[in-house]
Amino acid sequence: MNVEIITIGDELLIGQVVDTNSAWMANVLNDSGFKVTRKITVGDVEEDMLKAIDDAFQNVSIVLLTGGLGPTKDDLTLKVLCQYFDSELHFSEDVLKNIEEIILQRGFIINELTRNQAMVPDKATVIQNKMGTAPCTWFEKDGKTLISMPGVPYEMKWLMTHEIIPRLREKFNRDLFIKHATIMVSGLTESELALRLTDFENDLPDFVRLAYLPQYGIIRLRLSAYVDSEKQANEAISRLKTLLMAIVRDYVIYDDDRKIEIIVGEELRKRSLTVGTAESCTGGAIASLITSVPGSSDYFTGSVVSYSNSVKINVLDVSKSDLETYGAVSKPVVEQMARGALRVLGCDYAIATTGIAGPGGGTDTKPVGTVWIAIANGTKVVSKEYRFTKEREQNITRTANAALMMLMKQLSS
Repeated sequence: MNVEIITIGDELLIGQVVDTNSAWMANVLNDSGFKVTRKITVGDVEEDMLKAIDDAFQNVSIVLLTGGLGPTKDDLTLKVLCQYFDSELHFSEDVLKNIEEIILQRGFIINELTRNQAMVPDKATVIQNKMGTAPCTWFEKDGKTLISMPGVPYEMKWLMTHEIIPRLREKFNRDLFIKHATIMVSGLTESELALRLTDFENDLPDFVRLAYLPQYGIIRLRLSAYVDSEKQANEAISRLKTLLMAIVRDYVIYDDDRKIEIIVGEELRKRSLTVGTAESCTGGAIASLITSVPGSSDYFTGSVVSYSNSVKINVLDVSKSDLETYGAVSKPVVEQMARGALRVLGCDYAIATTGIAGPGGGTDTKPVGTVWIAIANGTKVVSKEYRFTKEREQNITRTANAALMMLMKQLSS
């Protein structure tokens, strides 16, 4: 039941493209009872690809491979797989028909290179790719299975969801049950959290692991049970999650593994409330997070990106005198921004941010990373100063997360 994932492409190795495929695949496989033991990336080099496959089969019986199936000369995966499995390419009318349908839907005319993608290995089971022109191929050899999929994420995801996972479940008898539970906490460092949980971790059964998964401003605590009994996995995780919640209760944001913007949206919808943002240092990042959730128009009214002082004054009605006296990064200004957003955007709650994202602009009293966040509703305004890092992107992300967590706290109070 162990699986290795191989991603192919020079673009992945040089950082031009970020490998999101293996992370998504590992998550889906894990949820389906398959344990991913290793993920590796190799470039468009035949020898490296062959060695990666050979090494993988020394450790596992299932290898999932993505990338290198396009129509251009640097797409070598099919050639390598034919060599490894002693196979030859032959023309498939069924694959060509699928390619023609997809090309027609996209408004293009099929060319010779695209037509060549109908050449498939004769020793593979071909699985039609309904999202793209490169088919998926399934190889069997000496009790081992290799599945080759396109590297285009939405094509791979469709194939995994509709074809690969169902076939893997049918072929392999799952003898391992995997159960997870996640708690999101904030307000403690990773080391502080670990000290609090020393006794808890020492008492965990051998088949349960606790993982610390930090991100900007949030730490996800994930309990994982790996055992051959579904009942035992469920009972152990349920009991241990209750104990864990009791230890970190004062720092819990949510007892599930979902993005903070999804959680906030659910809470707003549940209460029939709306939110808007007035953003300076975050430049619309909070609005972007909120609106990344489908259906967010139910509770998000809009945003004012008040980067300049003139917008703060003329749109959000921030006092010019307070800006001159206290500066843009201050408690009076951020609170006025929040009140102004309530008025301009007609929302029930408003989030306001102002700060020094960096890398320049800091002073001795207000260094880079200084941020003020305010949450306002019709009756009160709550504000807080934060000191983050010297890295601009981190500061923006941390501010956006902190703002949503502040809103969550106000909604729950």
